[in-house]
Amino acid sequence: MKKLSLVWVSVWVFALFFSCNSQKNYSDFDYSYARSGGYAPIYENFLIKGNNGFYSFEGQGKNIRKEFKVSDDEIKAIETALTENDFRRIREDLKKIYDHISVSISVKKGNNAGRKTDASLIVEGDQKKWDHINSAFRKLIDSKVNIPETK
Repeated sequence: MKKLSLVWVSVWVFALFFSCNSQKNYSDFDYSYARSGGYAPIYENFLIKGNNGFYSFEGQGKNIRKEFKVSDDEIKAIETALTENDFRRIREDLKKIYDHISVSISVKKGNNAGRKTDASLIVEGDQKKWDHINSAFRKLIDSKVNIPETK
């Protein structure tokens, strides 16, 4: 009986270790771009760690996962967009919005480290800056991944 208990504990520890490890992609990154929500929810994640990119999309009956290389020039383009548009100073609004697709951008590396989201909208004066940063990420995603049409 004691051996059987030891086997079950070993299996449980093994399963716990590997189930926690599966989330590593979503927490270990330098740059993160995520879109989620909507009336018919979608979940889109684009992560960059070093020169490795990871993309996932779930929703609308599609499930896409891709890994690829990101060049230094592509990373520099993202960093330039963040710097030129003063990412850290973009102000989030306090309005509550439901059933729309929101974008969250998180930077863990460099002078632009921070996290912003348009889940409650962006203050009107900073909207253009947010759009430029959003556009830089979308351009990189579009160049690397064949993305399904989303609204």
